[in-house]
Amino acid sequence: QVQLVESGGGLVPAGGSLRLSCAAALRTFSFSTYVVAWFRQAPGKEREFVAYSDRGANTPRYADSVKGRATISRDNAKNTVNLQMNSLKAEDTAVYYCAAKRPSGTYKLAAEYAYWGQGTQVTVSS
Repeated sequence: QVQLVESGGGLVPAGGSLRLSCAAALRTFSFSTYVVAWFRQAPGKEREFVAYSDRGANTPRYADSVKGRATISRDNAKNTVNLQMNSLKAEDTAVYYCAAKRPSGTYKLAAEYAYWGQGTQVTVSS
């Protein structure tokens, strides 16, 4: 059951930027209750962790591959979680997914997340 909806993907040249957004499909789904992460999956590869936001957005976590280029943030008024990606590289090309779960366990394990979106395609041209 899809609870989340991603948007903001597209085709961008290397060195460019994108802002991905994750919204709740149901008005009753409040991100303030959940920790949220972004994952991505490139063709022929496993889904990998990208970024994480705890409930208070106090301690974000990033994969080494995007550290310094990515920023995860929450907009509580709009009930969205966003991922700003800068200095994009061809290897950032993937389908990006947002996921949410109640606070527990390990932040970077996809299997622990209960709620997922259908993903948004990001293609970086070199």
